[in-house]
Amino acid sequence: MTDDLENTVMEIIVNAGQTRSLCFEALQAARDGDFPLAQARLQEADQFSRVAHRVQTRLIEQDAGEGKTPMTLIMVHAQDHLMNAILARELTGEMLALYQRLHAVVPRQA
Repeated sequence: MTDDLENTVMEIIVNAGQTRSLCFEALQAARDGDFPLAQARLQEADQFSRVAHRVQTRLIEQDAGEGKTPMTLIMVHAQDHLMNAILARELTGEMLALYQRLHAVVPRQA
């Protein structure tokens, strides 16, 4: 794997990891009833997710389905991170909606 490709793959891992971390921060904020902070964390997560996805798309376009890009364990690891980050983001959005509904019915006591 060339240094350029390795750096590109690491860019996916770092941005996907940041997405996942921010999703869990959003969940913690929602659990605490701080919905503006939860939404802010989700918006931050979306920014990192877009970067990771753009990098992935660039790799796919460069390969063009012709096997030009060598498949390595670190590449598979990066794809795994991105898939988990995307899933975390989708589930976090749903869970925030549930927390908001729950909070409206049973307000959290200090």
